[in-house]
Amino acid sequence: MAMGAGAGVIQISPIGDRMEYAIRLHFWATNNVIEYEALIHGLKIASELGARRLFIRGDSELVISQVLKEASCHDGKMAAYCDEVWKLKERFDRPELHHILRWDNLATDSLARITSSHGPSP
Repeated sequence: MAMGAGAGVIQISPIGDRMEYAIRLHFWATNNVIEYEALIHGLKIASELGARRLFIRGDSELVISQVLKEASCHDGKMAAYCDEVWKLKERFDRPELHHILRWDNLATDSLARITSSHGPSP
């Protein structure tokens, strides 16, 4: 677990515009909580930008499996995160979620490391 954990979100528009978001969490968080926080923030940002179609990639196999209902959310906190993601997914036309390997997600991990440091936010 980490205090002052960070999450990274990268959104790429259909024409290739790239937007990077570094999110600082001000509470104790496990890796799966951080992954859910990144997903929820990414969905909210995409909704505010008016996106309708999403292709989501995440490196937490558990989180992706839970959101796709391929795995159960036994823990109450994880179930609450799942519920929030399911509600947010309704804002979009068939959003796609895909698991990717951690080394294919280095850019978001870099954003997360920046925000998890104890220095000033970038």
